[in-house]
Amino acid sequence: MSANEKKLAGEAAIRFVEDNAIVGVGTGSTVAFFIDALADLKDRIQGAVSSSEQSTAHLKRLGIPVLDLNSTGALSLYVDGADECDPHKRLIKGGGAALTREKIIAAASDKFVCIIDSGKRVNLLGKFPLPIEVIPMARSLVGREIAKRGGSPVWRDGVVTDNGNWIIDVHGWQIADPVGLEKDLNQIPGIVTVGLFAQRAADVVLVGDKQI
Repeated sequence: MSANEKKLAGEAAIRFVEDNAIVGVGTGSTVAFFIDALADLKDRIQGAVSSSEQSTAHLKRLGIPVLDLNSTGALSLYVDGADECDPHKRLIKGGGAALTREKIIAAASDKFVCIIDSGKRVNLLGKFPLPIEVIPMARSLVGREIAKRGGSPVWRDGVVTDNGNWIIDVHGWQIADPVGLEKDLNQIPGIVTVGLFAQRAADVVLVGDKQI
């Protein structure tokens, strides 16, 4: 059911793509279905801005031009998945370690469409460990600061982001105030990006082909 919902969600997001648009494209297994569907529209759009090397390779294989965000200006649409989504469309993202570029593109986009399967819906964020991208030399410092806040930091050993940084996954948090926690964590030196998408939540969430 999950794989089918992912495919349905990826294909359903196509209805938000406008002619001549530059589309922000996220990362992950659900987004891969969106990219496949987007290929059918490649002659009607200018191209895509990609959040990861993985998505960039997929887009290029299908003949979809990949553009630099610095050259495009603001985007009308960003489509991406999530690891968790609460009833207010606030998200945890970063299971695929692409959270920094994803957050940049989300911030640059007028509409953020999040595509998920029903297993990603939660009442309270935090069961999925919260990914945090850190400068390598700050890993221990950031870990201590997280521990002070009641979290259990685990270094995702062997993973290097597309930006050359490391990932800490934080276990043991039930995040009742995701906006407040996101703001707080952003002040810790060495943190590049927090995998909370709460200050800039999704505008539309598709669970399979159903909008919630």
